Amino acid sequence: MNKIIPVSCAIIFSDRKVLCAQRSHTMSLPGLWEFPGGKIEVGESPEACLIREIKEELAISIRIGYAMTPHEHSYSEGQIIRLIPFVCSWESGNIDLLEHQKVKWLAKQELKFLEWAPADFPIVEDLIGNWNNIEKQLVDYKRER
Repeated sequence: MNKIIPVSCAIIFSDRKVLCAQRSHTMSLPGLWEFPGGKIEVGESPEACLIREIKEELAISIRIGYAMTPHEHSYSEGQIIRLIPFVCSWESGNIDLLEHQKVKWLAKQELKFLEWAPADFPIVEDLIGNWNNIEKQLVDYKRER
C-alpha cells in the first residue's frame, strides 16, 4: 500500500518573477531547486501549512492567491509525495535562508535552466505553460482584496 504524503509549496510572485529555492546540503536532494514549502501536519490545512513553512524556511509573510493543479511523485517505493502548489504574493519581511542554500527570482524563460527536484518539475511545466493566465489571476486577486 502506497503512503501519500501531502506537501504544499508556494509559487511566490514579485515583480513578474517567481521565487525559486535551492535545497541545502543538509536536506534530501541537496543542490536541486524547488518551490519552498513543506509537509502538511495532521489537522492542518494546506494553506496554513504553507504560511507556517514559508515563515520557518524564509522568514517572510506571503498572501495565498489560489491553488494550482497538484501532482504526485514517488521518490521511494511505497511513498508518494502529493505536491499542492499555491500561487502567492510576497507580503512582508526580508528573506533569511533558514533551510535553503540559495534563492533566485526568475522570469518565466529562466525557469527551465535550473536543475529541479523531480516532484517540482511538472509544476514548473504548468507554470511556464500558464504564466500569463496565472499573472492575470494574481493581479485580479490582489485587486479584489
